[in-house]
Amino acid sequence: MTKPKVSPLSRRSFLRTGAVAGGAAAATTLAAPAVLAQSPIVVKMQTSWPASDIWMDMARQYTDRVEQMSGGRLKVDLLPAGAVVAAFQVMDAVNDGVLDAAHSVCAYWYGKNKAASLFGTGPVFGGNPTTMLSWFYQGGGRELYKELTQDMMGLNVVGLLGFPMPAQPFGWFTNPVSGADDIKGLKYRTVGLAADLMQSMGMSVAQLPGGEIVPAMERGVIDAFEFNNPSSDMRFGAQDVATNYYLGSYHQASEAFEFLFNRDFLEDLDDDLRAIMEYGVEAASTANTAFALDNYSSDLQKLKDGGVNVQQTPDSILAAQLDAWSVMIEQLETDPFIKKVLDSQRAWVERVTYYELLNAPDYRLAYNHFFPGVLPS
Repeated sequence: MTKPKVSPLSRRSFLRTGAVAGGAAAATTLAAPAVLAQSPIVVKMQTSWPASDIWMDMARQYTDRVEQMSGGRLKVDLLPAGAVVAAFQVMDAVNDGVLDAAHSVCAYWYGKNKAASLFGTGPVFGGNPTTMLSWFYQGGGRELYKELTQDMMGLNVVGLLGFPMPAQPFGWFTNPVSGADDIKGLKYRTVGLAADLMQSMGMSVAQLPGGEIVPAMERGVIDAFEFNNPSSDMRFGAQDVATNYYLGSYHQASEAFEFLFNRDFLEDLDDDLRAIMEYGVEAASTANTAFALDNYSSDLQKLKDGGVNVQQTPDSILAAQLDAWSVMIEQLETDPFIKKVLDSQRAWVERVTYYELLNAPDYRLAYNHFFPGVLPS
């Protein structure tokens, strides 16, 4: 006799339907008021960061909030880069269901489609990181991200952005740089469209995960680099391979964390648990911002006290970056979708930043008034 065909149950389906069935069976043997605790749904989440990076602490601020808000119904298994897949491979793993979720940045998968980099590592029209994160949630960016990932690329993912990162330093150099000519020919690490930008300015660019940067410097594979912030840089030993540190750059001035979720996993969750996973991004964004400002500033002071030459990026290099962005934008906009995204960003920045700039007092003037002589001249 032919056995009836049985549909296989996914791990998530088992966790949901199995708990219901178990509860029903228990009800036949236990008194009516008795309630059995449901086993938590385990969320396998990997980051793109080494275990020692401060961004693992910041990812944990998200997972802690999710677990607490869910009352224990969700348990997040947070893993560092390389635990399941390499740092740059988390998009593939989430799409395939190997991971339920990931904590990364959009620029790490721009090799699949350059438009990915526009959601954090794109041209700077004058908006700050908060301006651009606001564009994602209020200016149409989230819809454009969905169009790119789900409609155009057919990826089985849902992505959200969180934590408006302070503008990234131009980076670490073995010798001082004072102008655009000084960087030509240097072998430099960055990622996303910033790699194309710096390549166009005469640098030879390598795209490497954070954990590979210092070894690459030690082997001479690169001779200058940026990663993201003073805390991450100090933790992986940037100060041991270079001593000239330039803050404030237009190459990556409005990035945010990318929270990736397997679409099937997210849609299988009860509505309240899905809301916790999604709105947890906003909660962590606030926590991340406070945590970053505290740690980044204190670690920058430690770097200065340790002999690192901390300076702002020279104006001539910033001007050269803007000129390079202008040329690159013309090339990028031959792609209709990229032009669509850039048009949306420009319209948002022109309106919103007009308000922000006119409304903002000169904070540098106030700082210099109360802390004279502290800022570099």
